[in-house]
Amino acid sequence: MTKVAIIGAGITGLSSAYFIKKHYPHIDVTVYESTDQPGGKIKTIERDGYTIELGPESYLGRKTIMTELAKDIGIPDEDIITNKTGQSYIYARNQLFPIPGGSILGIPTDLKPFMTTKLISFKGKLRALKDLKRKPMAMDEDMSVGAFFRYRLGDEILENLIEPLLSGIYGTNIDELSLMSTFPNFKTLEETHGSIIKGMQKVRLEREKKENHNSEGPQGQFKQFRHGLFHFIKQLELWLKRHDVQFKYKTSVTDLIAEQKGYYVETNTESNTFYNGVIVATPHQVFHQWFDTDPGFDYFKQLEASSVATIVFAFDEKNIENTHNGTGFVIARTSDTAITACTWTTKKWPHTTPKGKVLIRAYIGKPGDDIVETHTDQELIDIARKDLSQMMTFYGEPDFTIVNKMPHASPQYHVGHINQIKKIQEHIYKEYPHLQITGAPFEAVGLPDCIQQAQDAVERLIPRI
Repeated sequence: MTKVAIIGAGITGLSSAYFIKKHYPHIDVTVYESTDQPGGKIKTIERDGYTIELGPESYLGRKTIMTELAKDIGIPDEDIITNKTGQSYIYARNQLFPIPGGSILGIPTDLKPFMTTKLISFKGKLRALKDLKRKPMAMDEDMSVGAFFRYRLGDEILENLIEPLLSGIYGTNIDELSLMSTFPNFKTLEETHGSIIKGMQKVRLEREKKENHNSEGPQGQFKQFRHGLFHFIKQLELWLKRHDVQFKYKTSVTDLIAEQKGYYVETNTESNTFYNGVIVATPHQVFHQWFDTDPGFDYFKQLEASSVATIVFAFDEKNIENTHNGTGFVIARTSDTAITACTWTTKKWPHTTPKGKVLIRAYIGKPGDDIVETHTDQELIDIARKDLSQMMTFYGEPDFTIVNKMPHASPQYHVGHINQIKKIQEHIYKEYPHLQITGAPFEAVGLPDCIQQAQDAVERLIPRI
C-alpha cells in the first residue's frame, strides 16, 4: 500500500490530507503534529456566550476553495457567515478617517469620494492622479510594494492609505515587501491598462457585475463560520478520520531519512516509519534543520519572521462608547501607537457576541520591533487599551481580556522572495521526487491560499510516488 506522511496539522497539512483522500482514497495517510490539537494558528474560544478568534479572524470569500471544501465536509450553508458590510477607517493625524468609498486595498477607483476625503491633502490627490498618464514602471524580476506605489500614486497615498491596509496583511515593511510575492496582479493591471487606477476600476466593475447576479445582493467580502474557524478545523479532522487518516498528536518529527523510494520519518516518540511520500507543512524554522547539509535550503536559515499578538477585550456595552458605525480601523505608520489595527468584532460579526456586550480585537507587533517578546500579557493589554482610548471611550473595566502571542509567525516576503522560492521548488522537484514542502514560508498567507497550496502540493507529489 502506498503511504504518505503529512507533517503539520495546520490548515495546509489537513487540507493536503483531504485532497489525497478525496482523489486517491487508496493511499494510506498519517498526519504528524507536535502539539495536542490541529489548526495551527487557528484558535477559537467559546466563552460566556462569545465566539472569539485568537488567530485569523476570517477568510476572503471570493477565493471560493475554502467555502467549497467546507460544504464538502458537511458544514451547511446557513453556518457559513458573510460579514456585515460596513465602513472601515484609517487612523492618521490623531483621528479616524473613513476609507474613501470605491477604494480597493487603498487604490482609488471612484474619483468623487477620493477627491472629497479629508484623509489625503489636495496636493496628495493631484499627485495620485498622475497615475492616469504615467508609463508603467520599469522592473527586472521584482520590486517593493512601496516603490511601486510611490511611483504610481505618491508618498502620501502610500503612507496614509495603502500601507496601513497592506502591512496589516503581511506584517512586513512596505518598502521591503515583495510585489511579485504578494500582489503581482498590480503590475499586470498597470501594464495592461497603463494605470493602476484604471486597472482597479476594471476590477471593481467586474466584481459589481458578479454582485448584480447574486440573488442576495451586495455582500461583505469576508466569510466566517457560525461556531468559529476552529469548528471548520474540527469538522475537517472528523472527515479525515472517517476516511481512515491516522493522527499522531504530541509527536515531533526530528528528521527525514531519505531512501531510494521514499523516507523514514524519525520522531521523538516512536521508531522510524517508512513512507512513499512526505508533505511538509510546518513553519520554516522547523523543517530547514532537516536539510542543513543541503545549500539549496539555505534561504530558509535567513528568512525572517515577525511576531504579532491579538488582544481581545470583552465589555458590557455600558462600559464602552464607540460612536463610529463601522467594522474597525487600521493605523498609519506615522501615528504614535503600538497597535496596528482594531476590529470592532461585534459590529462586523454580530453572531459572535451576546446581547448587551461588546467584543473588540486589537493587533500589536510591527516589523522590526520586539514588543511581543519583551512585554508581558498584562503590559500588552495596558498598551493596547491606552492606544484604543484615543479612538473610543472606556467607562469601566472589561469583563475579561485575552492575549494570544504568535512569536515569529509571519514570514517576511522581502524583495526577491518569490524568485528564491521558485528555485527551491525546482530544487525539491528535481532532487526530492518523494517530497513536497508547502505553506506560509513559500507563498500562502490567507486561509484559502493555504488550501490552494495544499491541493497543488498533492497534485505535484502523488503522480511521482
